[in-house]
Amino acid sequence: MTPPPDAEFAYIEWLRSRTPPDARVLIGPGDDCAALAVPSPRPLLVTTDMLLEGSCFRLAEAGPRRVGRKSMAVNLSDIAAMAGVPLFAVVSVGLPRSMPRRVAEELYLGLRETADAFGTAVVGGDTNSWDGPLSISVTLIGQATERGPVRRDGAKPGDWLLVTGPLGGSILGHHLDFTPRVRESLALHEASPLHALIDISDGFAADLWHICEESKCGAVVFADRVPVSDAAREEAARDGRTPLEHALGDGEDFELIVAVSPTDGERLMRTQPVEGVTLSHVGEVVPAGLWIEEDGRRRELPPAGYVHRFG
Repeated sequence: MTPPPDAEFAYIEWLRSRTPPDARVLIGPGDDCAALAVPSPRPLLVTTDMLLEGSCFRLAEAGPRRVGRKSMAVNLSDIAAMAGVPLFAVVSVGLPRSMPRRVAEELYLGLRETADAFGTAVVGGDTNSWDGPLSISVTLIGQATERGPVRRDGAKPGDWLLVTGPLGGSILGHHLDFTPRVRESLALHEASPLHALIDISDGFAADLWHICEESKCGAVVFADRVPVSDAAREEAARDGRTPLEHALGDGEDFELIVAVSPTDGERLMRTQPVEGVTLSHVGEVVPAGLWIEEDGRRRELPPAGYVHRFG
């Protein structure tokens, strides 16, 4: 019996028809579980992110393809934040009952294209419908390199802090269209021992504070070295905040903060070994506190960034 074209199972069959075979996937979508061939005994990395309409995106403004792209890319960014290699993804969606089938298809195509670009096999998930807005949850499995995963807790006083690109103003489009720094983190991991690493999702100051908390140290940021995006300047002209404030506190830049030894930091800045990326030396690790140094004066830097609030 063939299910009606607008039913859940017809949509799932459409998804399966667009899921290419992969030698690493022994059993893919269509059974109760996926069966995966893990390439080697190196540690696996597992991350998950849920995106909610109205909080993480506005479907009418962004369009379903960009929303699908973002939902995969934020998870890829988490794998990049540990200098890992993405392998497999499981996707669960809560589709509004009023959503046309073509919109659901565009959503998947955005997911699929982003996964394919980073060698990630979509191996299953769940599809549901309800009377609420669109929700998407992606779980991604990656693998550490031979050097092992890079954690947040390895920064040491004296380390240099580098970032991989300009910051701030992501609400103008970057939060949907960013490229997760998977290749860049792997290239840096190969070029130098990385002491600590994090992706900038909540905001530069907030995520730098996460490194400080986990590493039991502090950091000083050099205001004149923070790379400020054109979008941050555009936002600043609208709301009266400074471009630097946007660069320090806006969320969803999805660049990387890297802590390395001074010797390796100097070499990385001099050689700029990652094609397409200009590393910036934005600060240093200190014994305690979070500080910003501007015009020769040092003051406390609040760990500003986006926080999901409830309760």
